[in-house]
Amino acid sequence: MNSPEHHTAQSTAANPRISFTIRPARESDTAVILQLIRELAAYERLLDEVTATEAGLRQQLFGPRPMAEVLLAEVDGAVAGFALFFHNFSTFVGKPGLYLEDIFVRPEYRGRGIGREFFRRLARLALERDCGRMEWAVLNWNQPALEFYRALGAVPMSDWIVQRLTRDGIARLADG
Repeated sequence: MNSPEHHTAQSTAANPRISFTIRPARESDTAVILQLIRELAAYERLLDEVTATEAGLRQQLFGPRPMAEVLLAEVDGAVAGFALFFHNFSTFVGKPGLYLEDIFVRPEYRGRGIGREFFRRLARLALERDCGRMEWAVLNWNQPALEFYRALGAVPMSDWIVQRLTRDGIARLADG
């Protein structure tokens, strides 16, 4: 993944100009990644669903076969947010896709260009890796996120309904 990139966000009356860095996460960032996941889950009213552990994340993100990648945003050495993504595959397009599982900017850093820069960086990665699509999901009540994504040019996929099997459902299906 590319090296850190420094950015200076636009200044507004409500949000003064800040400089920030977007960089790939390192194994030493595992604890802060878990903390950000918990903060995101609290915002989404899903904190009771977080079962991730530091050891599990370390294995899945930085082990011999990483399952996902993480970008971190930093402002003056403080972590301001994260984006966790992985590759999927589109049979129709015949190419990999970039799936953004989670993006979260801490409230005190919102509205300063960090989220937009995460998306810009992910779009560059998707192009470099010859991805045919970038996709993500958003909770239907999260109006600020929906408006932000529309402003980026994202198109809601209203004809598709996400389906999910949890661990218990997977086990039941596997057993027969």
